[in-house]
Amino acid sequence: MWIYIIIAIIVIIVIYVLVTYNNFIKLKNMVQEAFSTMDVYLKKRWDLIPNLIETVKGYVKHEENTLKEIVDLRGSSYDSMSDDEKVKANQTISKDINKIMLVAENYPDLKASANFQDLSRELSKVEEDIANARKYYNGAVEMFNNKVEMFPSNILAKLFGYKPKAMFETDSNERENVKVSF
Repeated sequence: MWIYIIIAIIVIIVIYVLVTYNNFIKLKNMVQEAFSTMDVYLKKRWDLIPNLIETVKGYVKHEENTLKEIVDLRGSSYDSMSDDEKVKANQTISKDINKIMLVAENYPDLKASANFQDLSRELSKVEEDIANARKYYNGAVEMFNNKVEMFPSNILAKLFGYKPKAMFETDSNERENVKVSF
């Protein structure tokens, strides 16, 4: 009689471990797929930046520091970066793109340029796509992190080597309200 109870307990534990392991795999793949989706838009923005910089350079000769930061960052190869490096580089690019747009406000000829307007519209669309992809990625990461951190699956997460993943967050500058003065 006791042998059947022990066998039943072992079978239940084995089934739980298998189901939990498969859930970890499913969630890990979901996070990878979400990052890949976001990565497409990040790469698109990455490739759009040289055109934007060249357009701005023609009008803005004395704003070299703002442009130099982006050119220096953009000089590294996107494809050779790790996922974390891509996230950090794109957070920096987001700040620098905002600087370029603010600089453009001071140059009516630049703002009126058809090339600049086209690039601005395309960049706005890409930024919107990135925001949507970021929401999806962060949702997938949240589900994965919950599984990794909640009891009793956290025990198996440690056994299988799963660790919480970082969210794609905005930095403190992006969280502040934009200050407009006339």
